[in-house]
Amino acid sequence: MKMLSGVSDFFGLDIGTTSLRVVQLHSTGGSKQLMHYGYVPIDGNLSMSDAKADQQKIIQTLRELLEQTRITTRNVAVGLPSQRVFTTVVDIERLSPDELAKTIKFQADAIIPTPLADSKIDWAMIGDSPADKTKVEVLLSSVSNDFVESRLDLLESIGLNVIAFEPSNLALTRAMLPFDVAEPQMVIDISSKSTDIIMTINGMPRLTRSVPTGAEAIIKSAMQNLNIDEKQAQQFVFKFGLTKEKLEGQIYGSIISTIDIIMTEIDKSIKFFNTRYEGTKLAKIIVTGSASTLPEFPLFIAERTGVAVEIGNAWRNIAYPQDRHNELFAVSNYFGVAAGLAERQE
Repeated sequence: MKMLSGVSDFFGLDIGTTSLRVVQLHSTGGSKQLMHYGYVPIDGNLSMSDAKADQQKIIQTLRELLEQTRITTRNVAVGLPSQRVFTTVVDIERLSPDELAKTIKFQADAIIPTPLADSKIDWAMIGDSPADKTKVEVLLSSVSNDFVESRLDLLESIGLNVIAFEPSNLALTRAMLPFDVAEPQMVIDISSKSTDIIMTINGMPRLTRSVPTGAEAIIKSAMQNLNIDEKQAQQFVFKFGLTKEKLEGQIYGSIISTIDIIMTEIDKSIKFFNTRYEGTKLAKIIVTGSASTLPEFPLFIAERTGVAVEIGNAWRNIAYPQDRHNELFAVSNYFGVAAGLAERQE
């Protein structure tokens, strides 16, 4: 998952559950400027399917997207969906880099869910362990060889040169947080099928969690509890959200049990964080993804957790013409991963 050195011209590709998204930036004097971006919807089952016919549909759609957006490079950094990646933080003895690599490989065999021989592993040292000063914290990620190789074959089949694979939640964190952030922050990405929760200190993830509940489950709750069709449920959910005053609170009442599933995982994450990093206070929660725009949802999270909440901005670290602000802000919730991939440094 390391990036090929010497490659500075590339674009970020997020193969999401409901759309493909691309972002290409241009670096000038430390600043990253937006060159091209775009997205195209795909069937919700395609991105996670291993069937050849489904993979070919993705490739054809991607080829069309690259033409439409006028992406100028064949080099690409690709996001790995959190449902396919195992990520954890482990405490390792303070060792020389060579010894550390050997120890991590040895320990990984007992930690990761797939056999070591069938997995690609990446790791980064992120600081001193809060539990034991003789140890360091290491962020460990693993993904199955089969998944990475099938993605690689797919992308190479249309002449793309994959320079890096990266877990989507790490790319998302890069886009959502300011460059110089030191205080502990949480990023919550509520997408169509899942919710990713990432706790960070100094901009580095210290806890990542993926919950298989997202916007689709919220809409399904409204459908079932109000006995309405999907289109109407979607309209109601995104118009009224968690507003108790509208429609006699019926929408709120129909979706709150599903919202509570997500909130329970957020509460658990904060509790774990506060226990492990005693005395460290979470300063902010940043929410993004399709469901982050539900009316009153950010306020609901703030009141439940007692932590300030802001809506994420995928373009916060990227320069672009002021007259494009409204256009870009309108789609910001969907481009966190693609923008974060495009912001990678060598």
